Amino acid sequence: MLAGLVVLALAGALTVYNRFFREADPPVFASDQDHFLFGSIGTEAGQGVPYWIWLVLPRIFPDLLPGPGGYASLGLVSRSDTEMPAGLSKVTVGFPRVGINCAFCHTASYRLRPDDAPVLVPGGPSHQTAPQAYFRFLFAAASDPRFNASAILGEIAKNTRLPLMDRLLLRFAIIPGTRRALRQARDQQDVWMRKRPDWGAGRIDPFNPVKFGILELPVDDTIGNSDMVPVWNIRRRDGWAYHWDGLNPSLREVVVSSALGDGASRAWADRDVAKWDDADPSSVSSMQRITNFMLSSSAPRFPLPVDQGLAAKGSGIYEAQCAACHAPTGPRAGTIVPVNEVGTDRHRLDMWTKASAAAYNAYGEGHAWDFTAFRSTTGYVPPLHDGLWLRGPYLHNGSVPTLADLLEPPAARPARFWRGYDVVDTVRVGFVSSGPEAERVGVPYDVSAPGNSNAGHTYGTTLTADDKRALLEFLKTL
Repeated sequence: MLAGLVVLALAGALTVYNRFFREADPPVFASDQDHFLFGSIGTEAGQGVPYWIWLVLPRIFPDLLPGPGGYASLGLVSRSDTEMPAGLSKVTVGFPRVGINCAFCHTASYRLRPDDAPVLVPGGPSHQTAPQAYFRFLFAAASDPRFNASAILGEIAKNTRLPLMDRLLLRFAIIPGTRRALRQARDQQDVWMRKRPDWGAGRIDPFNPVKFGILELPVDDTIGNSDMVPVWNIRRRDGWAYHWDGLNPSLREVVVSSALGDGASRAWADRDVAKWDDADPSSVSSMQRITNFMLSSSAPRFPLPVDQGLAAKGSGIYEAQCAACHAPTGPRAGTIVPVNEVGTDRHRLDMWTKASAAAYNAYGEGHAWDFTAFRSTTGYVPPLHDGLWLRGPYLHNGSVPTLADLLEPPAARPARFWRGYDVVDTVRVGFVSSGPEAERVGVPYDVSAPGNSNAGHTYGTTLTADDKRALLEFLKTL
């Protein structure tokens, strides 16, 4: 009798493990670029949404989305030859789950004309994606009475007929568990987010969730809202300070901490870093593949003809006005310029304190990826200008819609515009940020909100109109 009970208990435990916790090998992508776009960074086990639930939520809750198109209405972009949008991975941990990866914030989309198909640029800043809106859609769905087993299973049945055991697990365990987990995440995250200005399209507060979540520091009143950054041409930035405020100069630490900040566990990081450090070429590390892509990728060229004569004139103006901080060989490139000098909004800088840096450096103690380089700084890093045409809106908080606007004094820059529309403004350089379509698709940005100031960076604002046109033409060539 006892032996039979032991066998039943072991069988039950094995079933639970297989159905809920067994991690299958993730998909292997042929190129580092595809791995960057769709590969796992270990977020599925702790933060992932069950795939079948994720798939049908837009059909059950279209009223909770900003418009038609499902997840595309939140700015997620897709390729016609893949199942998942860029920035989302699908991995089996007991059952298929969807997690976010690096491309969620680092894949750009652009069109030259409204009728064009979007062009995806892996490694570009995801100016069109609204991460906060994506999370809030999941939170709102889980808080709605329509988030129930009958409704979700009925919608799944329109796609496929799952095995009976899968349907039972979804009905009695996975769907209720997902609802609880999303509500708990809402209570932990959205409470403090609602006390701050919304991120909007193409922006994120990347480190307050780290402070209040994995580092368990007390919730404060700081605002870290900032623009997405490109991750192409990282090889040209070797040894530079990373992130807008240069809070870490180690690329390896930046990559590992980004995975952890997105929801990977320390145990997953342990396994992946061990593969990264393994000399065996068959030992494939996800974070190493992502790093390889960032090191080898390049910024896209401006997709329209450039007036070469005008650009040649602008080159000299650039050398005099911009090169010291933004050219690869500029003496201040990749360094930290004091915020009191550049004059831009300081909220993002003040968010990352010495206590935050010390806590993150301590977070990895005892692990092979132990952090040592996190710090709190006094200013912002002037970035390289490669692919500058695709990096609007501009400044670290995305408060200036076009380069032409950036060359105007702060008082003359737009006080309100719309972010998230991916049609390129080929004249002013940036994205179209006003008009019916920009307002229909985009999210309004108000420079009077805390953290949203468009002040500072007055370099080039006193140039003549002709010199500004020449400089803009040259900036298209970078």
